[in-house]
Amino acid sequence: MKKRILPLILLVTSLISSCGSGGGGEEKKTDTGTEIKSELPSSIQEGKGVGGITDVELSDEPDAAMVAEGQAIYDMKCASCHKLTDQRVVGPGFQGVTNRRKPEWIMNMITNTDVMLDKDPEAQKLLEECLTRMPNQNVKEKDARDILEFLRRNDLDKTGEKDGAI
Repeated sequence: MKKRILPLILLVTSLISSCGSGGGGEEKKTDTGTEIKSELPSSIQEGKGVGGITDVELSDEPDAAMVAEGQAIYDMKCASCHKLTDQRVVGPGFQGVTNRRKPEWIMNMITNTDVMLDKDPEAQKLLEECLTRMPNQNVKEKDARDILEFLRRNDLDKTGEKDGAI
């Protein structure tokens, strides 16, 4: 009987040890049960979020043509959930967003919404506060850049400051 049990114990032990995560990095769970790696990607650590936008060059003053394009996109896709003040509707108000978030983070949130909400701790905090998942609006990178320029103009007009998060 002992001869049969010992190989069975070894087999079970081997199977259990081979079922580890194998992904490198320690995994944790947040209060919402979301698993996160303890070693965050450098883009998250730098406050740029997750996505294809890694570097944004900004001019001193918002580009007027881009601001106009950005406002048209904001009116069509964003205004029903986001006010240009600090008032929250469904999502947070946009006032001061360029002073709180890096331009790359803002554009990644606009263009890569689902992944940002799944992986970026700051986006996850917003989800916890607002209790509503931001829908993917399928905004292209160029349009996101126009929206960013519109948000910079909005912050400059409303707070007298922009780009404070850079």
